[in-house]
Amino acid sequence: MRNDFDLAPFYRSSIGFDRVFSLLNDPQRQHAVDAWPRYDILKVSDSEYRIIMAVAGFESGDLDVTQERNVLHVKGGKADDSKAEYLHRGIATRGFQRRFELADHVTVENASLRNGLLYIDLKREIPEAMKPRKITIGREQTSAPLEIEGEHQVG
Repeated sequence: MRNDFDLAPFYRSSIGFDRVFSLLNDPQRQHAVDAWPRYDILKVSDSEYRIIMAVAGFESGDLDVTQERNVLHVKGGKADDSKAEYLHRGIATRGFQRRFELADHVTVENASLRNGLLYIDLKREIPEAMKPRKITIGREQTSAPLEIEGEHQVG
């Protein structure tokens, strides 16, 4: 079941949120999502986040973490081990590709692999120009009446 929301009222009263509205209406987000590999998203503080992804069997060379504008791509793939003869294969090492939409001003600070878990640390840093600033209200400037320069005739 698909619900389309009419976002027209929001477009009339907001500026710069068109990207958010596009994400809400994106039909790909409403399709079933592959659940492998499993991951958690933690809010560490007001401006710090962490993605923890279970990537057992992968080494750091098998993983690729890339940030492109407001999208974080995490890819994993192992070389095919066609020489090995498996009697049972229960450890999933198939390739995967995950995509995370990031808010404005969120960047990847660090990525590390420990005990089969990929840790990706993210931080939101608002640029100084985007932070609220106090505007002082001054007095209205009064200007002297304009005078036209010219020769004065003395009579």
